[in-house]
Amino acid sequence: QVQPVESGGGLVQAGGSLRLSCAASGRTFSSNTMAWFRQAPGQEREFVASISWSGGNTVYADAVKGRFTISRDNAKNSEYLQMNTLKPEDTAVYYCAAHCRTGLVRSTYAYVYWGQGTQVTVSS
Repeated sequence: QVQPVESGGGLVQAGGSLRLSCAASGRTFSSNTMAWFRQAPGQEREFVASISWSGGNTVYADAVKGRFTISRDNAKNSEYLQMNTLKPEDTAVYYCAAHCRTGLVRSTYAYVYWGQGTQVTVSS
């Protein structure tokens, strides 16, 4: 069973930082785009950031551009999300997504494997 596992979520004050990690076991994801999505209560899951297999191409949602940085370590079959200058509106469950089947990196339908999510709460 392939299951990405997120870690690093928690409670932080506005302006603070958190670093999320996603480790995948069961198969290698080094040849595919990986991404982070988030879902706030009562809202649809939304794209946060994606990173190509080489790490050379990254895409960010406008809401996080300049504050979040996505990275990956293919040797560890892992990806990361460094979140700085956090805002209360960043509060959500953050999901790791792996194995993008299409070029539509912002679409939830493009990804085959999903983690269970990690809660990020930003207090004002």
